Amino acid sequence: MAKVDIGEFLREQRRSAQLSLRQLADLTGVSNPYLSQIERGLRKPSADVLHQIAKALRISSEALYVRAGLLDEPSGVSDVQDAILADPILDEQQKRALLDVYASFVAARRGERTEEG
Repeated sequence: MAKVDIGEFLREQRRSAQLSLRQLADLTGVSNPYLSQIERGLRKPSADVLHQIAKALRISSEALYVRAGLLDEPSGVSDVQDAILADPILDEQQKRALLDVYASFVAARRGERTEEG
């Protein structure tokens, strides 16, 4: 499955959260024009901006960092994320919830490995 760029992904997440660009701008403290440029692929957001967007959309910051190329993707994660996103039975809210749960489990396991290692 083809990778969705960060701007397109954010637009999909914003729409599934039923937020306008203006509403997302208010929630994040990021300007409406800048968010629009990110969604259209004209700007690459910083980690701080991605974190603010993730909080506002209630999605995993880590997942956004990976999509934006700021973090390396753990092996196997892409397949799981792609499968969830491609599932025609799930609606966008269900997909987002599954991705968030999966990302939290992956992050927790990484923390366990770091403590053990």
